[in-house]
Amino acid sequence: MASGRSIRFKIATLLVTPLISLVALWGFAASTTSGEAMNLLKVETIWSDVINNSDALVAELQNERLASAEQIAGTAADPSALANARAKVDRIRKILTVSANGERAQSVLNADMKSQLQEVFAAVERLPEIRHKVDARRLTPATLIEEYASIAESIHLLYSRLSVSTDVRLALQAQGLINADEARELLSREHALIVATDGKASMRDLHLLAGLDATRTHLFPKALANFDTELRFPFEKLAYSSRYVTMENLLEGYIDGQPIDVDLWRGVADPVLQELTKGIGSTGTKLLARMEPAGTAILLRAGVAGALGLIAVVVSVVVSIRVGRRITRELAALRRTALDLAEIRLPDVVTKLRRGESVDIAAEAPPIEVGRNATSEVADLAAAFDSVQHTAVDAAVEQARLRHGVAEALRNLARRSQSLLQRQLRLLDEMQHQTEDPEALEHLFKLDHLTTRMRRHAEGLVLLSGGSAGRRWRGAIPVEDVLNGAAAQVEEYTRVRVYPMPECGVSGAAVADLMHLFAELIENATQFSAPSNEVSVRGEMVGRGFAVEIEDRGLGMTDEMRDSINARLASPPEFDPAQTERLGFAVAGMLAARHGVTITLKPSPYGGTTAIVLVPGTLVEPMAPEPQPLEFEPVTVSVLHTEHTGPGMLPRRVRTSKRDAPALNEGEGLPRRERQTGLPQRLKQAPPPQPPAEERSPEEARALLSSLQSGWQRGRQDSDQDGGSRP
Repeated sequence: MASGRSIRFKIATLLVTPLISLVALWGFAASTTSGEAMNLLKVETIWSDVINNSDALVAELQNERLASAEQIAGTAADPSALANARAKVDRIRKILTVSANGERAQSVLNADMKSQLQEVFAAVERLPEIRHKVDARRLTPATLIEEYASIAESIHLLYSRLSVSTDVRLALQAQGLINADEARELLSREHALIVATDGKASMRDLHLLAGLDATRTHLFPKALANFDTELRFPFEKLAYSSRYVTMENLLEGYIDGQPIDVDLWRGVADPVLQELTKGIGSTGTKLLARMEPAGTAILLRAGVAGALGLIAVVVSVVVSIRVGRRITRELAALRRTALDLAEIRLPDVVTKLRRGESVDIAAEAPPIEVGRNATSEVADLAAAFDSVQHTAVDAAVEQARLRHGVAEALRNLARRSQSLLQRQLRLLDEMQHQTEDPEALEHLFKLDHLTTRMRRHAEGLVLLSGGSAGRRWRGAIPVEDVLNGAAAQVEEYTRVRVYPMPECGVSGAAVADLMHLFAELIENATQFSAPSNEVSVRGEMVGRGFAVEIEDRGLGMTDEMRDSINARLASPPEFDPAQTERLGFAVAGMLAARHGVTITLKPSPYGGTTAIVLVPGTLVEPMAPEPQPLEFEPVTVSVLHTEHTGPGMLPRRVRTSKRDAPALNEGEGLPRRERQTGLPQRLKQAPPPQPPAEERSPEEARALLSSLQSGWQRGRQDSDQDGGSRP
């Protein structure tokens, strides 16, 4: 069948594609949700190894910066305060480096987190340089704030990279905590700047202080807005305390140019920073406690959703496979039924109709069964096929009836033509018997030959239309006589030479068909060869019967044409009226198939074509040699010219019994060859000297001719009685 994909493959493709997409989406959603849930469960590791230590580092850096500010202002009360602060920073820096670079922390950090962590370490590495500048008193209050601020800013940027929650509420609260820590850093910078200026700030210092204060006052309420009531409480308590309000008033006055009491400022700002640091720590602890259950809950929900999604995918796959198999089975059954209709049932119906058998349409074209629960489209398609097959069977029956009617009409016409031609032959016999004029007798002879050929063509029409020849013979007829009779039915019979062959006969029931078969092949040989060339007919007994070779010396035919004709002759198809060329081969093929005769065409050594006809042994009978017949004495009859004496037309040897005289034009009892007629002239033996023949009178010649015609007429009458052509 066609080049293409099967129905099963296409349906599977149609179903598998969305299923694969569904599985992929489910896998992506499950992996994403599970990954986010696992990230929440990793918060504890990130918090303990990175966030806690980095936040402690920021707090210790703020203390070191404040001590450095006292060093710059020259107001340090404890000379060892700066060294102690630096020692604490170095200690916490080592802890952060070890914990953040540890295997546990690195396993839970993504690439972005790791990159930003390295930025933090790079900023911390600048501490020795900053400290050297502080000790050399090469930093102003403003530059001191900026140098330490770079480290804190890199740590706060790391915090934003460590946001691991996809829960909107937790993410907002984590961002609020980061903002609160940034506000504490800004307040620590303001505090260190005021201490470093010792209440005597320059214009640049005041501008920096105003910028820091503006950023803090904007960021702190934003941080509180992200917290819920529980997390917001310590910050609101601090914001509404008297210390915080006093601190804000002192800052506002100092920025406006009023003098500030540094001792009063430190007495207010130090407790506020301590409360703010305490609030950030407690809020971080509470937020961490919330993230762990949230991660567990998300992981649980992800597991439930993943399981349900997997169940849905499995159900979808099962349903899709079952539906696909059902549709495939329905379509496959419909396909098998359609193929059975096209390749088995319809050809069987046509074969039966060609054989003339009756056909039950309901039995030959039963309805296609697709089941009660079949898909509606498949059921509609099956109904359409039912309609198609009924229409096809009806059309085949109607066509067979029409073909049978046409064939019957052609047979009737051919039978009528046969009857008229048979009557015409009888009339010609009578006219030949009654005519004494040699010229008229010659024309009657030509007309008799044309009528014989017309009778063969009418018989061919009967055969092509499904009938059989009407003529029959009793007993076996010599093969040579059959071939001579066949040659006599050919237009250019004078070019045909039947060579001597063994004495054997053909069954009388097959004589008419074999004579017709040989006539068609001989006529084809004469038509496709030059008028001057001989058509040779030879025969001999072989192991499987009697072989006859009909050879012409024409142009021959191509290998493709010869192979095509041999194929048609070996297995003749039903005659197609549209194929009007080479009707002789069509008739020959039908007759050969009827009697088991094999016809093969092969190239002739002389350039033409040789037709080899193998008559099976069942149709060939050995014949006893006949006694030497009496011969006519030489008679000179002017009405019989030699150019009209063809094979099977005039007797060369007659039987002793007048009752058995052959019907020459019918083919039965065909005349025997004369001795030495097939030899070249120089090889013939000289006849013995004969006494000069007496001149016959016209009356004697007429009597002799009448005797011959009477024998022909009796032979034809015998043929008619044996089953000759009937209307």
